[in-house]
Amino acid sequence: MSAMMGDMGVGAVVGFVTGYAVKKVMKLALALIGAYLVSLLWLEQKGVLIIDKDKLFNLAGEWTHEILTLGEKVMALLPGTAAFLGGFALGFHKG
Repeated sequence: MSAMMGDMGVGAVVGFVTGYAVKKVMKLALALIGAYLVSLLWLEQKGVLIIDKDKLFNLAGEWTHEILTLGEKVMALLPGTAAFLGGFALGFHKG
């Protein structure tokens, strides 16, 4: 019984840390994409670049989709125990 409780505790801690890290990485990546888009639009306004905005925003949408599915990819690689999932959800929420 105590071995099972230990496994659940470790799963919850690993899940919390993973959820927290995934959310931080997602926030950083989305912030970098936003800064990149703003810089491109600023350079276009100054006449340095000519941008096809439809293609640019489609590309940005694809990047955003890839980043947002990162959590799903991580979950597919890691064991799906209840303690891990609970810890992941808590860590993602706190991040």
